[in-house]
Amino acid sequence: MTLPEVRHFISEKKICVLIPTYNNAKTLQRVIDGVLVYTESIIIVNDGSTDATPGILAGYPDVVVIHLPVNKGKGNALKTGFRTAQTTGYDYAITIDSDGQHYPDDIPVFVEALLKENEDLLLIGNRNMSQDGIPKKSSFGNRFSNFWFWFETGIRLEDTQSGYRLYPLHKIPKKYFTPKFEFEIEIIVRSAWMHIPVKNVPVKVLYDPAERVSHFRPFKDFTRISILNTILVAIALVYIIPRRFVHNFRKKSFKRFIKEDVLESDGSNRIKAFSVALGVFVGLSPLWGFHTLLVISLSVLFKLNKVLAFMASNVSLPPFIPFIIAASLFLGAPFVQGDSSIVNDELNFELVKSHLLQYIIGSFILATVLSAVSGVVTFVLLNRISPDADEPFSKSHPAE
Repeated sequence: MTLPEVRHFISEKKICVLIPTYNNAKTLQRVIDGVLVYTESIIIVNDGSTDATPGILAGYPDVVVIHLPVNKGKGNALKTGFRTAQTTGYDYAITIDSDGQHYPDDIPVFVEALLKENEDLLLIGNRNMSQDGIPKKSSFGNRFSNFWFWFETGIRLEDTQSGYRLYPLHKIPKKYFTPKFEFEIEIIVRSAWMHIPVKNVPVKVLYDPAERVSHFRPFKDFTRISILNTILVAIALVYIIPRRFVHNFRKKSFKRFIKEDVLESDGSNRIKAFSVALGVFVGLSPLWGFHTLLVISLSVLFKLNKVLAFMASNVSLPPFIPFIIAASLFLGAPFVQGDSSIVNDELNFELVKSHLLQYIIGSFILATVLSAVSGVVTFVLLNRISPDADEPFSKSHPAE
């Protein structure tokens, strides 16, 4: 794509370049001049800089500059820039850091990707953190962030921390809860939850310790990011993943759902059988209120089939609860010298409360037994319906 074409499409697609800056006087001018090659549609948010930044910005009278009196964090600066861009009439914003690590000549990469996809999407520059010269702490932090983004959204990316991005301004969330570095995690996770495609595009990166000024505070910011990820994971497990499961179920006929999401889902028959066994065990366990959280977490931890495990965990649906309580109390009685005849009484939570230890022991016995039975039965049935090619006793490889 030629330079005139890039400038044309930036104007046609109503794209602006947003530059948040805080005490990056060494590199700021170079970044601005590089961006001006491609567009004059620039919004700079000076987040309370105390160095020579205001004097540098005074040399660009045709650029929109917002001076914030006090430094409140990168997230706050980005939110301020987004609001300004939207009210000015822009549909997209390319964000580029002012510390010199991003190359303005990668702007065409974002423009080309937007034109190619022909839809509103959120693009994140992939900096190839494995190359020489990248600080190990930055590479580790990126891998850490990539894992939790995948866990929270199901989307695998190679770089989730790059500040070089393209945002669809009218699609991203309107309100946010974080003001600093963690904002860039919140916005991509919540955008993905809103079904906005989030993808990587390749960009170059420069880490020059002689001129780069990082405002990342390892302990404070890592703590804030960890707290945010804890909250996002909880929301994903309790609401987002179950919602996605129900949505997929409703979109398909029951037969198609069973065929595509169960029988032909990832994993061998053995993995699927273990997934069902896990779901039944968790569903019958006495950990009421945490079944969904536990079954999804354990499925991810042990690389099992989340759909099957979640379905099996619903063995404890309300109509079955009286039978589960009765069986648990009956099985637990011999271990605490309890009375198994209490199952003839009215089954309610008061009865469970007064015989709590008996119920807990019995419920784990019930969960273990039925989990093993359901796993074996599932494995046998799946092998009859769709034998694994690598199973030693399958039809395609009979035992000798």
